[in-house]
Formats: sequence, structure tokens, C-alpha cells
Amino acid sequence: MAREILDRTPASHPRGSWPAEELAQQFRDSGIPATVVADLDSDSFLVVKAGEAS
Repeated sequence: MAREILDRTPASHPRGSWPAEELAQQFRDSGIPATVVADLDSDSFLVVKAGEAS
């Protein structure tokens, strides 16, 4: 089962994973469980629904 991707940010961002972490926090604040994972293939940080199988 694939994870639902809520948003993504480039790993090359000057602030690293912070923008993705901030987006995940916004989702959590609105009641959507979210976490950040690194996608090495696409060189990006993905905000995904927390608790879903990969």
C-alpha cells in the first residue's frame, strides 16, 4: 500500500527539511496526522499521512 503524499519540498532547499516540517505541522494543527520522509529518488522531502504503510 502506498502512502498518501500531502505535499513535497525540494531537498536542495537552503533550510533543508524545515519547510516540510512546517507544512507537516500545519496539517497536524488542522487534524490531519502527517510526518516527513525523505525521498532519495526524487531528491525531495515528502509530507505524508502518518501511520500509513509504505
